[in-house]
Amino acid sequence: MPAPLLSIMGAGKSFGAAPLFSNITIHISEGERLGLIGPNGSGKSTLLKIMAGLLEADTGMRTVRKLTRVAYVPQEPEFAAGMTTGQVLEEALPAHGLNQAERAAAVSVTLGKIGFADGSAMVESLSGGWKRRLSIARALIGNPDVLLLDEPTNHLDLEGILWLEKLLEGAPFASVIVSHDRYFLENVATEVAEINRAYPDGMFRAAGAYADFLELREAFLEAQSEQQAALANRVRREVEWLRRGPKARTGKSRARIDAAHELMGELAEVSARNAKSTTRIDFTASGRKTRKLIRAEGISKSLGGRQLFRDLSFSLSPGIRLGLAGPNGSGKTTLLRVLKGEMEADAGTMERADGLRLVYFDQGREQLDPAAPLREGLGAHGDSVIYRDRPIHIAGWAKRFLFRADQLDTPVGRFSGGERARIIIARLMLQPADVLLLDEPTNDLDIPTLEVLEESLTDFPGSLVLVTHDRYMLDRVSTVVLGLDGAGGAEVFADYSQWEQARAVKPVRAEKETPPSREAAPARKKLSYLDAREWEQMERRILEAEQLLDAARGALQAPDVVSDPFALQQRYAEMQAAEAEVGKLYARWAELEGKLQLP
Repeated sequence: MPAPLLSIMGAGKSFGAAPLFSNITIHISEGERLGLIGPNGSGKSTLLKIMAGLLEADTGMRTVRKLTRVAYVPQEPEFAAGMTTGQVLEEALPAHGLNQAERAAAVSVTLGKIGFADGSAMVESLSGGWKRRLSIARALIGNPDVLLLDEPTNHLDLEGILWLEKLLEGAPFASVIVSHDRYFLENVATEVAEINRAYPDGMFRAAGAYADFLELREAFLEAQSEQQAALANRVRREVEWLRRGPKARTGKSRARIDAAHELMGELAEVSARNAKSTTRIDFTASGRKTRKLIRAEGISKSLGGRQLFRDLSFSLSPGIRLGLAGPNGSGKTTLLRVLKGEMEADAGTMERADGLRLVYFDQGREQLDPAAPLREGLGAHGDSVIYRDRPIHIAGWAKRFLFRADQLDTPVGRFSGGERARIIIARLMLQPADVLLLDEPTNDLDIPTLEVLEESLTDFPGSLVLVTHDRYMLDRVSTVVLGLDGAGGAEVFADYSQWEQARAVKPVRAEKETPPSREAAPARKKLSYLDAREWEQMERRILEAEQLLDAARGALQAPDVVSDPFALQQRYAEMQAAEAEVGKLYARWAELEGKLQLP
């Protein structure tokens, strides 16, 4: 069996006096797709940076198999100002080993894979989803053997998530993916590992998809609970023995006393692992009995000259949980703002119940002042908050959302994305609401918090409108789904699954958010007969060439080739030839595309 591509052995990391994790061991082998999960603050992103070689562990070691290339995609993509997409990828290519034609071909091939027509788009003009794609492309262009991805589905719409799933499922490289998207983990991961102090070694890893992991984890935790109960019984007997008078003990009592103390220590350790800390989320309903909270009749809205929705009619009543589905740019956030009254509809009427109380979760987290202390972010007035008409001390309120009392004066800007999401939820819970308007509340939240949030939303007696790319939450929470196609159309579905099925039969018109380019596409003209025939066959030829390229890359990574310098050189030459062929086809495609444009 070949050695793992990448190994972390006995790794530990602390920030200040607070330990993140200790004694973590993890091996990544060829073809593995490991989903890495864990509570916020457990150190997933830190561990990924240690695996990437960007951060040193306090203890333990990192080893990488010879010639293994490791690429890392951070949670928040960063690009230098004033660069085009092509320049970003050009800069990411190795400095040596490729001539100019090969470099141009590599950039062209990679741009095509992620959905860009060319490399002319300015990075500043890209949406969050396309920046995410570009950051993944920047890692892919170096042909990695191991790809490390930190929350890769953040900012991606459904099309982008499905694209990434397909990319990873068919990839020749191994991957480690930090994600809280449960459907994504189910579809992509071949193994799942959770970092959590609940486990003896700080991590529990199981082969299979996310559903398999859940079953195996449940069995493990149940066994650990049984172990705790058995230890508790043994400790109880030993304590009773220790309480007896000295005359009741034998001459060998010293060893038994030591063993009893060891049992107590073992019980304390298991009990600490089994103790669970979860956020307690419970939105406050106003208690309003009005049946019609909001009624939209024939509303329409355009932005930037593009029709988002037209003639849209629906009602929100207590118990109605409306999920909004559609690609990025289809108008989901705009519809929320129209419902809130922050924007006016271009046509139609909006009726709101008298004194309607709305609570709005902002996707951009703009409600938080990064310089404000945590106590203020949590909604404190003095040393307490008012929750359901009674005061609660701010330290107790903070603890409910897994914050410590010594963090109350820490600026909000120092907390992670998941922690800031919990801060906003804590503030929103203080406001009695008839309608909750939630715009991507799941971003950065860990899976335990997502589960608690789902329970709270399904129990909320008022009405809510939910925008989320978390397909699991949308499916579980929504009582009805409104699908927007981004071109003015909208349709109501019983649930998310029905919308997905309808979409598969009749794809939404705004299937993909089109990446911007420097100029609008001019009108087209006809090709000659031979060029038209070549144009029709080009997509098939490129697909076949890319399959040959993937096979060449796979042959290059074979263990018997890696250990044979002559074979390695030969396979590398074959891979370069395959890459050049793909680049030549993309260049010809671009040439034919140019012939279609009017001068």
